[in-house]
Amino acid sequence: MLSSPCKALRSQGYQFFSPESSAAVKPCLWCKKALKGGEQCYKHQFYGIESHRCIQMTPTLRCNHRCLFCWRSFEHEYPGERECTPEEILAGLYDLQKRALSGYKVSPYVTSERFAEALRPAHVAISLSGEPTLYSHLPELIDLLKDRGFTTFLVSNGTNPDMLSRCLPYQTYVSLPAPDKETYLSICRPAADYWDQICRSLTLLSSRRSAVRVTLVRGLNDHSPEKYAALFEKSDARYIEIKGYMYLGYSRKRLSREHMPAHAYIKEFAERIAEYGNYRITNENAPSRVVLMENTA
Repeated sequence: MLSSPCKALRSQGYQFFSPESSAAVKPCLWCKKALKGGEQCYKHQFYGIESHRCIQMTPTLRCNHRCLFCWRSFEHEYPGERECTPEEILAGLYDLQKRALSGYKVSPYVTSERFAEALRPAHVAISLSGEPTLYSHLPELIDLLKDRGFTTFLVSNGTNPDMLSRCLPYQTYVSLPAPDKETYLSICRPAADYWDQICRSLTLLSSRRSAVRVTLVRGLNDHSPEKYAALFEKSDARYIEIKGYMYLGYSRKRLSREHMPAHAYIKEFAERIAEYGNYRITNENAPSRVVLMENTA
């Protein structure tokens, strides 16, 4: 029988691999929009990912952060959960995605060709919720997905650099929530002080296709552009994403709409960062309130 947290999340569209596990699939808004021939996620614009052929999933919903800006509910915890094996996850990916999208087959806005494409996913974004590096078989899962022809994006909070170093996805994301330790501790409310681990994870990015993502929250972490620039330079990541906090989900219980920056504000902050290093704005997507920076040195 599903646990109470799983029941609550299932009503929100989560598809679970096992009743004893929080490993889950949930198509994002952009997948559904693209399926109907509408706009695609900014990752299509920046990196060429087809949103309707992308599976958004996580091997665990456990997390060691309690970020103020996170849209998930901290009440949905899974003590003692059984970890699914990589083989179980691979075996369930197609069926869970198909189940999640089945209602769109009869939609007058979805062509049969596009629906068939959605049932032949090509990309897996390990980014749904939780911290994936807390899943002990993450390197094996990524390798298995790669062997089956998927490209993979791994999004991590950087608190587990030893695990991150063993993972070789197509693109590695490390979230940088603050320009310094004091801001990090106040905005992320971590289970322990992981600031040094996050900084160590940033140093892993120069040797792989990678991105650093900053969720900019107005009035909380939108300061010290010179410190952000210094951390970016040390990481030598290929891409930097400055993305605005969105007033969505359970974050509305912790923050207000005023914490959500406008796209112009985000772009202006990115320009201030550019004054202190070699990263320059190369692309932007206003609907998602995100600016892309690349090292142009």
